[in-house]
Amino acid sequence: MRLRGFEMVRLLLAALSVAFVSSASAADLRRPLPVKAPAPIAVATYGWTGCYVGAGGGYGMWNHEATILENGLVEAVTPTYGGRGWFGTVQVGCDYQVAPTFVIGAFADYDFGSIKGDFAFQDLVGQQKLKSSWAAGGRIGWLPLAQSQLMVFVSGGYTQARFDAVNYIGSGGVYLEKHAYSGWFIGSGYEYAIGWLPGLTWKTEYRFADYGTENVPLLFAGAPTALSLDSQKYIHTVRSELVWRFNFGGPVVARY
Repeated sequence: MRLRGFEMVRLLLAALSVAFVSSASAADLRRPLPVKAPAPIAVATYGWTGCYVGAGGGYGMWNHEATILENGLVEAVTPTYGGRGWFGTVQVGCDYQVAPTFVIGAFADYDFGSIKGDFAFQDLVGQQKLKSSWAAGGRIGWLPLAQSQLMVFVSGGYTQARFDAVNYIGSGGVYLEKHAYSGWFIGSGYEYAIGWLPGLTWKTEYRFADYGTENVPLLFAGAPTALSLDSQKYIHTVRSELVWRFNFGGPVVARY
C-alpha cells in the first residue's frame, strides 16, 4: 500500500513536468523570432571645399543721378536716367566648408556687355553705355537640404564699372569723357550641384551695386568747360552661370 502511494506521487510529478514543458514550448512558439536589424541607409553628402571657374550671362539695369555744377557751384539737379541690357560674365573663386551646413568663400568676376540708355545734360541728349565691370568679394553659404546639393548664399565686396563717353548729338563737340566708377555691392543667390555630371553646378545671383559720387567734367573739343557733373550710379544685375568645381566629384561622406 505504501509502495502504491509512492508510485502515484511519482506519476503525478511526471505528468506535471510534461505539462510544464509543453506549456513552455508553446510559449516559445508564440514568441516572435529575433530578426536582424536592416543595415542603415547611407545618404550621400557633397563637399563644397575647393576652387572653381564659371561663365554665363545676365540682364542689368543702371540708374543715374547727377547734380550739375558750374565753376564748382550747384547749378541744377538732373532727372534720373537709366540704361538696360544684357551682359556676359566670367568668374573664379574658392570655397571652404567650415561646418556640415556652412560654407565661406572668396571670388572675383568680370562682366562685359552693352547696358545702355539715354542721358541728357541740360538741353543736350546723348547715350551712355556701361561697357564693363569687375568685382571681388566674399560669400557665406548655407546648405538647407539633407543631401547638401543646394547652397543658398549672400555675397558682398568691392566693384568698379567703366562707362563709355557720352557724345551729345548736335552739340558741335560737347561730350562727357569715359569714366570708371568705384563702389560696393551686395547680393544673394543659390548654387545647385547637377548630379549627372560630377563637378558641374548651376549658380544664379542677384546683385545691387552703389558706385558713390564721382565728378565728371563736361568737355568741348577736348577742353574742359565751366560745367561738370556730380554723378552717382546704381546698378542692378541678375546673373546665371555654369560652374565647374575642381574637387566636386559627387558623394564624399556617408551620413546615417
